[in-house]
Amino acid sequence: MTTIFPIEKLSQEQTPFYYYNMELLEATLNEIKSCTEGLPYKVHYAVKANANERILRTIQEAGLGVDCVSGGEVAASVNAGFDSKKIVFAGVGKTDREINLALDADILCFNVESIPELEAINALAQAKGKVADVAFRVNPNVDAHTHKYITTGLSENKFGINMEQLPEVLSIATAMKNINVVGLHFHIGSQITELEPFERLCEKVNELQCEVEKLGVKLKIINVGGGLGIDYVNPDENPIASFKEYFDIFKNSLKLREEQEVHFELGRAIVAQCGSLITSVTYVKKGTVKQFIITDAGMTDLIRPALYQAHHKIENITSSSSETAVYDVVGPICESSDCFGENEILPFTKRGDLLALRSAGAYGEIMASQYNLRKLPHAVYSK
Repeated sequence: MTTIFPIEKLSQEQTPFYYYNMELLEATLNEIKSCTEGLPYKVHYAVKANANERILRTIQEAGLGVDCVSGGEVAASVNAGFDSKKIVFAGVGKTDREINLALDADILCFNVESIPELEAINALAQAKGKVADVAFRVNPNVDAHTHKYITTGLSENKFGINMEQLPEVLSIATAMKNINVVGLHFHIGSQITELEPFERLCEKVNELQCEVEKLGVKLKIINVGGGLGIDYVNPDENPIASFKEYFDIFKNSLKLREEQEVHFELGRAIVAQCGSLITSVTYVKKGTVKQFIITDAGMTDLIRPALYQAHHKIENITSSSSETAVYDVVGPICESSDCFGENEILPFTKRGDLLALRSAGAYGEIMASQYNLRKLPHAVYSK
């Protein structure tokens, strides 16, 4: 059996753990730089996808900025060496403490999602004698055709300001002495595998730009969010997301004004494929109807299958058997939802084998918990 994993190295580690292919991460970052070279594009990494310090530092060294959704993420980005003017702070519920932290760091801008938030930023900036640069997150009411929990651009979602409210919000903001309006922000969802929603987003942005110009507001930044999906089914065939096709949509469809920049927030598409959750088989249990592989990793280590009904490709990376069997792959947590896969066809599997849950570099390690008083998984790197 051939495998991309360094079995001897991984066999010496205590499972479960996350294994990161750093060469693939670097190749992904190089592809992004190649696709955006010469264009007025700024790519920000969505820290919420994975805040592993080594991952952050590698992304920082590649020259990307960061999109943060908490004060903790802002602090982690500063600690990882990101230039404060490459840090954007989004999120629907920024606290006063978090806003003050970002003001003190002199970040690039706040992505504002409501009038009460705008008022809070203005008051806190005034107290510090500062002017805060802000972009307004607008709901374009575009259906991203993805899981309802990660659809974020519809009118009924909690995020952003509805399009019809924007003139009132801009009027209030431009009258504030400690607020400087620099742009508009959009984000329609995550794990979007069709390009059509991005085309529709461009149409909405173009319409809105014309409306904003009528109000006499000049925008420097158009932040189109992220959401580009990856191939969870065939990670080896498609290890790098379709960045060229993605960026070309905006290149060909967005009607930019002179000196405008397009900002992107990419998370999953950057880090998902470089990470795998490695787990050991604790038991193989034969039931009357099914066979179960019980692993030492559970939903506490990778919650996406339980939370989103997501599926990660599962591979037995140490079995040498040519025979296969059908298994349900489950974890040890006292919850029926602690299941990684049903009716998985795998090589004959025995106690002690190592399994890899692929494409787990995004929303994996970062969402791990200590439910059942379990230890958090550690990280292992290819180099």
